[in-house]
Amino acid sequence: MYIVSSYPLAVVFCFITMLCWGSWGNTQKLAGKTWRYELFYWDYVTGVLLLSIISAFTLGSWGENGRGFLADLGQADWSNIGSAFFGGVIFNAANILLSTAIAIAGMAVAFPVGIGLALVLGVVINYLGSQKGDPVFLFLGVGVITIAIIINALAYKRASSVNQKVSTKGILISVLAGVLMSFFYRFVARSMDLDNFVNPAAGMMTPYTAVVIFSLGIFLSNFLFNTILMRKPISGNPTHYKAYFKGGFSIHLVGILGGIIWGIGNSLNLIAAGKAGAAISYGLGQGATLVAALWGVFIWKEFKNSPKGTNGMLVLMFILFAIGIISIIYAGQ
Repeated sequence: MYIVSSYPLAVVFCFITMLCWGSWGNTQKLAGKTWRYELFYWDYVTGVLLLSIISAFTLGSWGENGRGFLADLGQADWSNIGSAFFGGVIFNAANILLSTAIAIAGMAVAFPVGIGLALVLGVVINYLGSQKGDPVFLFLGVGVITIAIIINALAYKRASSVNQKVSTKGILISVLAGVLMSFFYRFVARSMDLDNFVNPAAGMMTPYTAVVIFSLGIFLSNFLFNTILMRKPISGNPTHYKAYFKGGFSIHLVGILGGIIWGIGNSLNLIAAGKAGAAISYGLGQGATLVAALWGVFIWKEFKNSPKGTNGMLVLMFILFAIGIISIIYAGQ
């Protein structure tokens, strides 16, 4: 299987993760013009699962290093399989809430608040599980990003004073999504031998196998979580499966594309974790908050017509996010 051999390459992979995790929400915004986000989400989870399977039978099976996907799956302990699967269930609950927050408040709010909070809590959780990297620079970066999150929330509050379509519900749902999101990565990382992808310990999984099991957890739990959300939506009117099957090929393709984009970032991030460590790899990947905020502010114009001074707050938020991310990168040197 393909294995990252250097820290700089691991950082590059994490930056690609950042772009992917921060950009998939654009597909929801595109589909949301004519398509409910609950219906979009079925295609999204399908795309995540498809990408994981393709990755497992290609990069996860080619080459001489490590165990191939099928061999790795056959020797995996059920405890590790269950850990990766449960990580998928937790992620799915969090991501459905994030999708709801995007639909209500937009990308410029849902990502910095929700995923920013997930970054802060997730780095702490993953560092406690696998202490790799300089804790001073790691948590300095986390602290700076925390300040950026607070500034974003204040900017959102200013914007809501003139935009009656915006409510505090968007922030509250984003916070709940962020808390849940902070836990999923640790369960997936725990199922892998992060210290040795070349010759992983017996019973533990390679990142490619762990991603497939994780994606199955997302897909199967969606039959519970999304069915409930379709019948009792947090925002909007109830919908049903008939509406999903009435959707055209192009609208379904947008959702699948969103899942593939996110899945590429997830696979690269877990591959990079072997060299960078879980806390740093996760923290850099969740720098997606910065990418998503850029999309929301400059492409979707989600802060258009905001009161004077709001733009300055957004600029400060971006600067602080960038400083925090640089500090996290330095922590891995």
